[in-house]
Amino acid sequence: MKKVRTLVVSSLLLLAANTQSASAAEEEEKTIFTLDEIVVTAPAVSNPLIVETDPKSPRQPVPAADGGGYLKSIPGFSVARQGGTGGDPVFRGLGGTRLNVLLDGTYQFGACPGRMDPTTSYVFPETYSKISILKGPETVKYGGGNVAGTVLFERETERFDKPGVRVNSSVLIGSAGRDDELLDVTAGDTKGYVRVIKTRSNSNDYEDGNGTKVHSFYTRQSLTGIFGWTPDVDTLYEFTVDTSDAEAAYGGRSMDGPKFDRNDYNFKFSKKHISPVISNFEFKVFHNYVDHVMDNYSLRPAGTMPMAMEVDRTTNGGRLAADLTLGKSTTGTVGIDYQKNEHAGRMAMAMMGTPVYNTGMVRDLTFTNYGLFGELKRQLKNSSRLLAGLRTDSLDVKNEKTAEEDHDRTYGAFLRYEHDHANAPITSYIGIGHAQRPADYWERSINFYLKPEKSTQLDTGLIYRSGKLSTSLSLFYADIKDFILFKNANSSTTKTAHNVDASLYGGEVDLAYPLNKNWTATASLAYVRGNNDSDDKPLAQIPPLEGTLGIKYSHEKIEAGLLWRGVQAQTRYDLNSGSEIGYDLGASSGFGILSANVAYKASKAITVAAGVDNIFDKNYAEFISRSGAAIPALGIASSFRVNEPGRTIWVKASYNY
Repeated sequence: MKKVRTLVVSSLLLLAANTQSASAAEEEEKTIFTLDEIVVTAPAVSNPLIVETDPKSPRQPVPAADGGGYLKSIPGFSVARQGGTGGDPVFRGLGGTRLNVLLDGTYQFGACPGRMDPTTSYVFPETYSKISILKGPETVKYGGGNVAGTVLFERETERFDKPGVRVNSSVLIGSAGRDDELLDVTAGDTKGYVRVIKTRSNSNDYEDGNGTKVHSFYTRQSLTGIFGWTPDVDTLYEFTVDTSDAEAAYGGRSMDGPKFDRNDYNFKFSKKHISPVISNFEFKVFHNYVDHVMDNYSLRPAGTMPMAMEVDRTTNGGRLAADLTLGKSTTGTVGIDYQKNEHAGRMAMAMMGTPVYNTGMVRDLTFTNYGLFGELKRQLKNSSRLLAGLRTDSLDVKNEKTAEEDHDRTYGAFLRYEHDHANAPITSYIGIGHAQRPADYWERSINFYLKPEKSTQLDTGLIYRSGKLSTSLSLFYADIKDFILFKNANSSTTKTAHNVDASLYGGEVDLAYPLNKNWTATASLAYVRGNNDSDDKPLAQIPPLEGTLGIKYSHEKIEAGLLWRGVQAQTRYDLNSGSEIGYDLGASSGFGILSANVAYKASKAITVAAGVDNIFDKNYAEFISRSGAAIPALGIASSFRVNEPGRTIWVKASYNY
């Protein structure tokens, strides 16, 4: 049986162990949970600066309906809540395009000027095979500008060795009318496969800890088709179609989102073992389109002046990369990538009745980027490794309305040393990385000619794995020149964006310690401190210290656990300053939340789990949050921040064949 590698109490941690003895059928009835890389509240750090998690693994708190909700469970992440879905993720106090997010190797950017639809809002976590978080700027393979890091939602369909069918399905029901359904069916043989994934997620308005209704209902659904041709074990041709639509009420907005439509198409070709030098070659092209409508009358009672806005974004791109074997101890990756995204919109308003759009979609900003990158890994003699990378990007931006144009040439690089210690199960590392990020759509909409951010970051830490203790520590210090800061971010008339110098430091630590064969204690801690060095004040939108403590019990087919999450009060803020994600509202209070879970593996294929989040019905809000907008017709008053859900009960059943 593999070692337990959970780092914070899991709900539903459940994979039955496969035995290799002749009595496998008998043992199956007695098997206990086998936890291999199972991730719940604090996923295992697999390698220096890399966190990997399986989104199909059950988790506490209640399994997330979108990508931002899932990332919130990983130490170092925060999410700016807007309603029941569509939260904007932040890592170490940095979000937006400072955090590269790729969906199955493709770029997709939200269209909403107010970021109702960040990239993660279009993610249905369980439809992906793995989520990887690459901390900081110490990679160059997945685009430039990764000041905070990179998040990869990866989908992989395993090749069939013989004709067969695979089924992965789940149903979840919970408080506030929450119901999620997933059906993932793959059929194929040695020459190819067809895979169809259907999801639906729905929830009514939730109530906070005081029993006050939060305008937050939503309905989301998606359909994915994947067609793969595998003429041999080293070759793959794959075509994927992703479609989704949604509507969502936003308590943190004066408008809601009655339309979130997405249509994505991508093609991938990969070939392994081409030659002694080229171990893998991959070519990918993609087309992504999102169409979003926001208004103040479809999902709430119309006010005195109904208004609407429709926006869309089209992103086309491609990537060509080769993994190289450059010697017995040296490997590398080289490649080029390209992306072009175009944004358009139109508005409508009326004194009464339903507004009518007077024009078609009007193009505003167009971004065209070419990138060239290379990474190298050198194995040294003393169980050490040296990793390095270099990247350059060329970006052209055009404002179609004003005919303004801008060009940015940016660079990225990193160098990291890793060492596996001979006398202890410890891997330590130290690295330095540099990333440059040009201003994005939201920033250029306020100030077209902003300088690119330039971040230089030092990372160090260690990973320790033994029979009794598993722990990891990541520390960082970032110096960011020309950091892009929003001021007066709550005003549509006086909002500004300008460059300042900033610095951040902090890190994450997590551990798991088996007390005996049945009980495991877990803990995690995340902290970041940011400074606006130009103005000698705190940097805006920096979350407070956060930690978790958990205890998990496993015996045969049953697993149960308790998880406590504690967040410190935040008194360092810069009122009305921030970023495209949000702005500082003022100080926030600390809080502690207790949750519980239990899971039962009924058979090799069926698992049933249940949980209670926020057991004591605590009323609280995160520091990074939107203000709650008043909706008098629904009896909803404005709030300082959008409060988080109160006590939440959920049950989930999964079937895998």
